[in-house]
Amino acid sequence: MIADTHLPRARRRLPEPCVARLADAELILHAGDFVASSVLAEIESLGPPVAAVWGNVDEPALTSRLPGARTVEAGGARIALVHDAGRAAGRLERLRARFPDVDAVVFGHSHLPLHEQRDGFQIFNPGSPTDRRRAPRHTMGIAEVSAGRLRFEHVALD
Repeated sequence: MIADTHLPRARRRLPEPCVARLADAELILHAGDFVASSVLAEIESLGPPVAAVWGNVDEPALTSRLPGARTVEAGGARIALVHDAGRAAGRLERLRARFPDVDAVVFGHSHLPLHEQRDGFQIFNPGSPTDRRRAPRHTMGIAEVSAGRLRFEHVALD
């Protein structure tokens, strides 16, 4: 899963290790800020189905095509996607209240990798594979589901 790709931009592109992991996935989640529709098309061309939401810098073609929030099912787990999860204080509780019927919420916007969990509910920000900003590294995320149990992991790309 990825978020905040912010492409196209100069010569920047998705790192090859990111592309390889996305191509091998059963489902690709993107938590918004593609910027251009061509980036969504490039990710869709990798093969696995793509579930995505629009972000605050996405062009109108994306905001009219994609929802602002959505829920997907994978291996018996329910995962909500949203771009901006709001301020850090109280985020886990706020997202649990907003999405009461899911196991986890994946979000972007801050470009900062994050994984928090409490009482069986998780929130996860994969960071950005292309625009790390204040994060120490470019990252993406992987989710594995086994017997309905969801496990997230950050993957450093540099």
